[in-house]
Amino acid sequence: MTLRSQIGAVRRSLLSGLHRRVVPFGAHGPIITLSFDDFPRTALTVGARILEGVGGRATYYVAMSLMNTTNDLGEQFRDEDLASVLEHGHELASHTYSHLSARRVDYDAFERDVQSGEQAIREKMGACGSGNFAYPYGDVTFRAKKEIGSQLVSCRGTCGGWNGPDVDLNLLRANSLYGDIDRVDAAERLIVENEKRQGWLIFYSHDVTSRPSPFGCTPKLLEAVCSFAAARNMQFMTVAQVMRNLGQEPALRADTKLPAGDGVPGATEVSCSHH
Repeated sequence: MTLRSQIGAVRRSLLSGLHRRVVPFGAHGPIITLSFDDFPRTALTVGARILEGVGGRATYYVAMSLMNTTNDLGEQFRDEDLASVLEHGHELASHTYSHLSARRVDYDAFERDVQSGEQAIREKMGACGSGNFAYPYGDVTFRAKKEIGSQLVSCRGTCGGWNGPDVDLNLLRANSLYGDIDRVDAAERLIVENEKRQGWLIFYSHDVTSRPSPFGCTPKLLEAVCSFAAARNMQFMTVAQVMRNLGQEPALRADTKLPAGDGVPGATEVSCSHH
C-alpha cells in the first residue's frame, strides 16, 4: 500500500467514525439502490429503461445549474426530463445547485449552494424534494458532515462498502459503477456479499453509453448488474424508499432552509473518490 493510499484509508476511517447519525437497518435487506449523479440525459433515456426492465427505479441526484448544458459527461438533463423522472416512479434528489465541492469553498458558501439546490428543485417541480443529498465529487468536510447532514434526510458520499446493520444517515456508503462489462465481476461480488450481510448496497454512476466517460458505464454493464441482482431476488429501491422503511421523513419543507450552525471551525477535508 502506498503512502497516499494509507493516508486515504485513515481519512476515510476518521470521516466514517465522526459526526454519525445512526439508525438501525433492521431486517429490511438485502436491498440494492442504483443512483446517478448530476445527471447526464443517458442516465435517464438509457439507464431508467434498464432498471425498469427488472422492476427497479433509480435515485437521480440533480445539480440544477447543469440543466440544458453539455460537458465531459455528454448532454445533461433537459427541463422535461425532471418531470419524466417522477412520472416513472424514480426519485429526484439534490446534488447542490452548481455541483460545488465542499472542499473548494468555505462552509458558508457550500451551505448556501446546498440550500439553492433544494430550493431550485422545489421551485421547478412545485413540491419539496426528497430531502436526500449526495456530495459532488464525493468531497466531504467534517463540518459539512455534521451540519449539512443533520438538516437533511440523508447524505450520500462515495466511500465504498455496505450500509448496515447500522446506517449512518450523514454519510451513506456507495460504490462506483464505472466502465464496461469487464467490471461486472467486482460488482457481482459486492451484491453477493450484500446478500450475506442482508444489508443495503448503493451503486452510483453518471452517463450510460456505449462509450462512457471515465465516470459512467456502458448499458451492458448496467444490464448485467441489474440482471444479476434481480436473479438473486435483491430488492430494488430508491434512497427515498429505503428512508421511508427506516422511518425517516424529509427534513426540508418549502418554508424552511438549512440553518447555519456553530460547528467545528475551519474545513478539515476528506475525499473518497471523484466526480
